[in-house]
Amino acid sequence: MEANLTRLIAVRHGETAWNVDTRIQGHLDIGLNATGLWQAQRAGQALADEPIAAVYASDLSRAWQTAQAIAEPHGLEVQPDLGLRERPIVRCEGMTFAETQATLPGDARRWRERDPEFEPEGGGESLLTFRDRVTGTASAIAARHPGQLVVLVAHGGVMDVLYRAATRQELQAPRTWQLGNAAINRMLWTPEGFSLVGWSDIAHLATDTPLDETTT
Repeated sequence: MEANLTRLIAVRHGETAWNVDTRIQGHLDIGLNATGLWQAQRAGQALADEPIAAVYASDLSRAWQTAQAIAEPHGLEVQPDLGLRERPIVRCEGMTFAETQATLPGDARRWRERDPEFEPEGGGESLLTFRDRVTGTASAIAARHPGQLVVLVAHGGVMDVLYRAATRQELQAPRTWQLGNAAINRMLWTPEGFSLVGWSDIAHLATDTPLDETTT
């Protein structure tokens, strides 16, 4: 493997009750529900034989719990990085998408249109700022692990930014890719940037496909 190349596995956290309710979580600390805990365990089993050198995660519970399930089979400690947190939209956090549309229609419209300069009032990041934070954080982590495989566990918005960076998609481009809970996404990083290897592998989440003979 090239000395300056780092393999990355990016995983969105498992499901939460607020994912089911379509509530905006942002920086609110919502833990995994029962399905999410199962998804995290399955992701950990799916990656148990990978030569993972380090696991980094957002410090928010839903990502942290998922990361712990991935790190445990390798005897690794999860390393927190606040740069992997979700995009904050403080005024909308805790609301459903429908409630945001009803109470803050201007914010909802600019969010839906993916206005890259829209910075929500009351605390939040524009898409431009968010992109720079996420790509800067992921690049800094990757640069510390040349020639190694590193796992990043974060949030849907973070996954979206990483996909766009790896495929050279503009921030305003309509999303045609999946951001599934506990999906396994693979990229490469070099000092020149990110490239895509594979996206949205959810084979480990198939309920009728045991990962090994001991899985029930």
